[in-house]
Amino acid sequence: MTHPKAMMGLIALLAAHALPAPVAANEMMPDPAFAQSAVVGEWWATPNIAFDYQAGALCGVVAGGTRDPWDAILGFNGLALSKGERYRMSVTVSADPGGPMRALAQKGVEPWTPEGEIVRRLGAGKQSMSTDFTAAESHAKAQMVFQLGGSDESWRFCLHAASLQSGQAPEAEKASVTPSAIRVNQVAYFPDGPKRATLVRKDSARAEWKLLSASGETVASGTSKSLGFDASSELVVHSIDFSSYRKSGDGYRLVVGGDTSPPFSISSKAYDALRTDALGYFYKVRSGIEIREDLAGKGYGRPAGHLGRSPNQGDTAVGCVDTRTARKVYGKAWSCGYKLDVAGGWYDAGDFGKYVVNGGIATAQLLAVYERALHQTRGESPALTDGLVRIPEAGNGIPDVLDEARWELNFLMAMRVPEGEPYAGMAHHKMHGNRWSASPSLPHRDRELRVLHRPSTAATLNLAAAAAQGARLFAPFDKAYANWLLAGAVEAYRAAEANPALYAPYTDGSFGGGDYQDDDASDEFYWAAAELFLTTGEQVWLDRAKASPHWDGPVFHSTGFDWRSVAALGRLHLASVPSKLPMRDLKAIQSSVRDAAEAQLRDQKKEAFGFMYHNNLFGWGSNHLLIQNMIVVATAYDITGDKRYLQAVRESMDYILGRNALGISYVTGYGTTYARRQHSNMFAASIDPYYPAVPKGALAGGPNSGLADDYAISQLEGCAPQTCYVDDPRSFSTNEIAINWNAPLAWMASFLADTQ
Repeated sequence: MTHPKAMMGLIALLAAHALPAPVAANEMMPDPAFAQSAVVGEWWATPNIAFDYQAGALCGVVAGGTRDPWDAILGFNGLALSKGERYRMSVTVSADPGGPMRALAQKGVEPWTPEGEIVRRLGAGKQSMSTDFTAAESHAKAQMVFQLGGSDESWRFCLHAASLQSGQAPEAEKASVTPSAIRVNQVAYFPDGPKRATLVRKDSARAEWKLLSASGETVASGTSKSLGFDASSELVVHSIDFSSYRKSGDGYRLVVGGDTSPPFSISSKAYDALRTDALGYFYKVRSGIEIREDLAGKGYGRPAGHLGRSPNQGDTAVGCVDTRTARKVYGKAWSCGYKLDVAGGWYDAGDFGKYVVNGGIATAQLLAVYERALHQTRGESPALTDGLVRIPEAGNGIPDVLDEARWELNFLMAMRVPEGEPYAGMAHHKMHGNRWSASPSLPHRDRELRVLHRPSTAATLNLAAAAAQGARLFAPFDKAYANWLLAGAVEAYRAAEANPALYAPYTDGSFGGGDYQDDDASDEFYWAAAELFLTTGEQVWLDRAKASPHWDGPVFHSTGFDWRSVAALGRLHLASVPSKLPMRDLKAIQSSVRDAAEAQLRDQKKEAFGFMYHNNLFGWGSNHLLIQNMIVVATAYDITGDKRYLQAVRESMDYILGRNALGISYVTGYGTTYARRQHSNMFAASIDPYYPAVPKGALAGGPNSGLADDYAISQLEGCAPQTCYVDDPRSFSTNEIAINWNAPLAWMASFLADTQ
């Protein structure tokens, strides 16, 4: 947020008689180094900042106890910004002992549209920083402001220099990030797997290629095959196939003429580390527990978030939205007279919200990492072990994957409406702040009041499905816990049956969290009934599943599945988890999975980049949707042993790790060029080095041709579907991270590691 909400007041400062020093022609600030005091009086501040001037600095005490960044502001008016003009904003500041700062070049009237921004959490000592930006709009009235609110304690801020220069040259770094014309999996290919690259080349004539070892020796060669124009990337491309080369090693490169690919390995162990890192992501986003640096890694340690310790208002006693907000959200008054302890769980995505429908599918797919290994690897998979991931529970005799899933299962169970209340047994749809949290920030510094939103049928059935699945997997390790989960699952399903059409409505996103709107719960009913049958073997649940339109209807689509369409998950588990399902039914279900896999393989052959995602318009979170399609094909491999499915999944993973139109790996820390500036409140080092970086093994959302955020719209207008992505924290619609994206990544990494 960048909209000042406090009334602005003028600073009363004594001005000396000296005139301002002359400034460069493109310098817009009259005295950028504060060399003369005559101009200081043109600066203004909110009343909670008391400033004084001394040669070379404007310093003052910022009162503590403020809530939002804009609650304390130092600013300078009288500027103007022109659309399309390049600017550089530079500042030199210091603090004692330290505090939050946002320096903004922005529109000088509501809605205070920011054009350039520098965000830092300041410490002692001088810091100089700058940012270049292109004004998206013209602003006749513009200003430079320093938002300094959000600290409990008073602190001293000094502004030593403030410069805004126009007429800057276009960004020079663009040429340096142009990807190689040879798009490869930048991590590794399997020795016995497909090894293909995509060559961007307008000439349709075959091109000679060479595969070089790390020492520069040519170890394979051949000619490319022209594929022509590729619709999703809007590029003219060739394919390179070097599958016949099978020798393991690191540092391989493909060369075509003057183009050289990024380096890659050929290895059967390529996905072992990714499995661990993708699973380790979840500990770092836990709520309600201290994150230990010795476990999470340097820079990732932090106090427990949302436990009601100042400035948090906490998750230990959360009430419902007020009736006025409910009328805006639901169209009628609704609230509750109770409070719930809903501490724990995982933070959903870039924000600090916790959503049951996202948590449900993420938990289910994390549990499925374990369940798939349990039934497919004869007990040999590291996914079945205690000690795979660095978490506090390691060594407790329970597999780490189950321990991590338990953290979210406990939260889901806590979201239930208490007995004796309206909607008893149902799950609240979500809980988050009543306003969007300031960003960047760490969870223990979040000041927003946390609220419960109305229960929903979809959330209740997500709870039922995930808890039922958890019950069968925890039974060998903690029978009492398994029984508790199963009882909660049954109660939730029955509560959903009593309220089958209580839907979460669409909102404009102005109430502090995403809406996760869904007005069809038939798929959730099917999924939950399937999980309850797989856990209990009881006919009553099979009957409910069979009564669903999803029992024998289409549940697999070329565009993947997600939290809103979970019938595919129920079908996959019925097909692959041993159960009392009659053989006739099992064969029909498994046949539908094979048919879906065959459709994916047919479509994959048409794709120049070898992936399993078929849509002229790439959707929100397209990377995880693509992986969900891979999971369908991987499940077909599990139930048939047909290696065509395994090889197809291996090739589709190439897209995620760099063989794509942009030549970028979408998994942080993997590859030569990878996403690292994702949208996140707390993993915000790309905005402010005070915060931790996006952790290794996090999946970026990926191309979204819907362009659903202002930054994407400003940068990507007219983009080819596969290129509608920007690695920038301002683009939440293409570059967010989320638990329900990392869970399928963990599933796929574990599958690939176990099938080496």
